[in-house]
Formats: sequence, C-alpha cells, structure tokens
Amino acid sequence: MAGGVNRKISAASAGSHTRRAKQGSALVLPSGSFTKLLAVLFVGILALAYRAIQPAAPRIPGTPGGPPVTAPRIKLRDGRHLAYKEHGKPKDVAKYKIVFVHGFGSCRHDAVVANTLSQEIIDDLGIYIVSFDRPGYGESDPDPKRTPKSIALDIEELADKLGLGSRFYVIGMSMGGQVVWGCLKYIPHRLAGTVLLAPVVNYWWPGFPANLSKEAYYQQFQQDQWTLRVAHYIPWLTYWWNTQKWFPASSVVAHHPDIFSPPDKAILSKLPLRRPHAAQVRQQGEYETLHRDMMIGFGTWEFDPMDLENAFPNGEGSVHLWQGDNDLLVPVMLQRFIAYRLPWIKYHELPQTGHVFPLAEGMCNAIVKTLLVGETTAFA
Repeated sequence: MAGGVNRKISAASAGSHTRRAKQGSALVLPSGSFTKLLAVLFVGILALAYRAIQPAAPRIPGTPGGPPVTAPRIKLRDGRHLAYKEHGKPKDVAKYKIVFVHGFGSCRHDAVVANTLSQEIIDDLGIYIVSFDRPGYGESDPDPKRTPKSIALDIEELADKLGLGSRFYVIGMSMGGQVVWGCLKYIPHRLAGTVLLAPVVNYWWPGFPANLSKEAYYQQFQQDQWTLRVAHYIPWLTYWWNTQKWFPASSVVAHHPDIFSPPDKAILSKLPLRRPHAAQVRQQGEYETLHRDMMIGFGTWEFDPMDLENAFPNGEGSVHLWQGDNDLLVPVMLQRFIAYRLPWIKYHELPQTGHVFPLAEGMCNAIVKTLLVGETTAFA
C-alpha cells in the first residue's frame, strides 16, 4: 500500500533512451578543446601566410642547382661575384673609360650605349665601355643587403679590379640612372663625368614639394600606385604583392603595353620582339632582381639627391640628365624640379620623346659626344 508505483519499462524503450544519451554526449568537447582547435587553425593560417610572403631562395650561378657561369666575373669585398662584359677599344689603349649601369629587368647585355654607339666614334675618341649585371641579375650574385651606397661601392671596386684608373665615367639608364645618384654621393672623387638617362625618381625623396610629387604619383596606373606603396611602406610584403593573383600588381613587370608612349612604341616596333639573352635576366628569380629594385628604388634613402653638391666645382667634369617630355614611366615634371634644385646639372629635355629614347638611331652618339667632348647636336 505504501510502496511506490511499480513501472515496467520495455527493453526497446530502454535501448532507445540509452542511444539518445550516447548521441548527445558525443557532441560535448572536453574542457579547453575548442580553444586548442582555434589555436591550431590560427597557427596553420600563420604558417600559410608566412610561406606566401617568403620568396624562394635565389638560384645563384655556379652553385649546385644554379645556372652556369659564362661571363667573366670579379670577386667583391664581401665575397660576392659581379659579372661584366667589355665593349669598344681595349682598356689599356682607350682614352675614355665608361661604366654602364643597366635598368630594371635588364642585364649586362642591355648596354644601350655600347650596343648603339657608332664604331667611328668609338675609334675616333678611343672609348672603352664595361657593362655589368647588377646584383641578383644575370650572373652576378644577389646582395640581400643592397643599398644605394653598396651598389656605388660595387662600381668603384669593379673599376679598380679592371684597372680603369683613378677616374672613370658612369652612364646609367632608367633604374640604372637612379644608381648614378649614389655614385655622385659616395664616390664623387672617382668620377670623370656622369650621365643619367631617364633616371627613375623616388616619389618619397624629401626634396620634392608634396603637391608636386603627389601629382606625379597619381599619374601612374592605380596598380602601380599600390605596388610602390607596398615597396615603400611594407617592403617585406613586396614579394607577396607581386606574386598574388587577387589584385593587379606592377604593370612594368607585366610588360603592359600602355606603359609606353607613342614615341616609345614607334622605336620599339623597329626592334626584335625578344632579346636572345632574355632568359638570363631573371634566371636567379624575381625577388633579388625586380622586387629588390622596387624596395631600394622606392624605399627610404639615406640621402636626398637634391641635397648633393656639385661633384665638379672646378669644371673638371660634368653631370648630364637626359629626359623625354612624353615619358609615361618617369614624370618629366619631377626631373625639371631636380634640374631647378641642382643648377650644376646639364639638363637635356627632348621634345616628343618617351622613356626609351636612347634606343633611337644616333641618340647615343649625341649623348656620348656631349659628355666626352662637349659637342651638342639637334638632339640636345
């Protein structure tokens, strides 16, 4: 009478209840497991991101897995090798000795002055020219510590190893022209004269008025504006930016046809579509060539070219800057300002001319004669 109700539960009902209990308990993670799972996912994402921003090791010439060495090379102060190519008269009989500095995405074979200078001028004036692969290009070892100063010292050491004498000339084109500023800063005592051919400008040089550099900067394609922002402000992302597929990167690296003006296209249409040595240019990889050029060329410099003093105050040499007024790669307005700030520079602005004007027939004859003997022509 006083006992509880005696309930009978079937075996099927008990089994169903047990299964539901087991299924529900399977969804409960042990304490802290969810946090650990998130941590593992976060570390995995970081690892993938780190791999994405890390460039592959360069394929250094002459090392296992690297391309062969076919050019003569010198060994530099830090153990790196610099490949070079000689042109013109033998240096032991030449009167004028010139070091040529190639531009972005080029190599020692792209020595426009040596390749287009007439044999008559070479013989009459006695001209020797040496071109070289800038660090990371062609068959020169990369220089992860490269700066505007280090490349100037490389040029000085190349001249000394080749026995070019106490003074020599330096001619640079485009990104190679920018290198000449470093020579004027760090080795002016070794220079007999220099030429800057459409030299690349750094929009962040402090000597430029802010409104002027801003106006010139926004004349670029939007994708190039972003590429240079990355190279300047977050250089450690330069490799990732130029290899990712989500946004368009450098139009120059991509060889976009619209980076050239009509005068440029007219000149380029007369040239072979492919250079026979094109594969050598980036054979070590793009990071220590193109990307390193961007990080150095548009990074924060240790000096401002517009603060330079005249390297030849007594007229024993001269500095020439040549620029086309229809250059879509290098803004003419900034070159004009540089010439205004540095009145000792002999500025030659070429009308209706683009970036590759040195390739025009007869142009390098005029450039070299103006430098060496002071003769000017209608080109100037």
